[in-house]
Amino acid sequence: MKQYPVLGNQDTRSGFGAGLLALGEQNPNVVALCADLTGSLKMDAFQKQFPERFFQVGIAEANMIGVAAGMSINGLIPFTGTFANFSTGRVYDQIRQSVAYSHKNVKICASHAGLTLGEDGATHQILEDIGLMKMLPGMTVINPADYNQTKAATIAIAKHYGPVYLRFGRPKVPIFIPEDLPFEIGKALMLSEGTDVSIFATGHLVWKALEACQILEEQGISAEIINIHTIKPLDTAAILASVAKTGCAVSAEEHQIYGGLGESIAHVLSANAPAPLELVGVKDSFGESGTPEALMEKYGLNAASIVEAAKKAIARKAK
Repeated sequence: MKQYPVLGNQDTRSGFGAGLLALGEQNPNVVALCADLTGSLKMDAFQKQFPERFFQVGIAEANMIGVAAGMSINGLIPFTGTFANFSTGRVYDQIRQSVAYSHKNVKICASHAGLTLGEDGATHQILEDIGLMKMLPGMTVINPADYNQTKAATIAIAKHYGPVYLRFGRPKVPIFIPEDLPFEIGKALMLSEGTDVSIFATGHLVWKALEACQILEEQGISAEIINIHTIKPLDTAAILASVAKTGCAVSAEEHQIYGGLGESIAHVLSANAPAPLELVGVKDSFGESGTPEALMEKYGLNAASIVEAAKKAIARKAK
């Protein structure tokens, strides 16, 4: 497998903050709105540098979405920021009616997604947000893997016209995507070529997939690792090309298995080239309070689970 040196450890929300600041310097039409979580979303640097383009709406997420939709009518590019639970579940009606229905150029940026929110517990650990957002017509859904990719994605979505859901997290994770690698919306990123099984991973599970790849290689199994940073529009060509070579697949995501990346891949395969697929994700359960590391282990969002799923997929291949 190709080796990916770890360039450090940093939370993906800091990548968003760095990307937003860079956008502020590049594009005067970019504005930022936050629902009382400026520090948690790492939007404070933008606020300090561009106070006239930063709007603190307070704990009023639904109002924030409406204000952002209105701002976009006049050519501004609003980036909204709050926790993923409040960015989607709490304001789904406003997103559907005020943003998606009329295809407003609003960027809905969500931190603290998934189980890795940790000690705040099940009420804050939304695991359904990808499903909610990908169902909205015209909504682009992006879930980057590390600091560098999140920064690049933040910059890239400002150039894309239309509503975007950008998902990232709180815990520090390895930085392994090159800083200068361009971010292409809708274009999957091949990380390691293989011949026995395709592993499609997104977000925090991409690094776990690379760890699993190393374990599988030591056991004589060649895994192909593909970073699906854009869940919608999905790179169906990359998925089909990979599975045509390996004959089976695994999906890995920090999300419910219902409605997430795995179901999207299952649809692609069933409609075009049926093949064994194993899903690694949360299996119809809410989360709980705990450290991010302990929760990822308990709910099977780790390299060991990906290895097990890969072996199951390979065993199901037609002989």
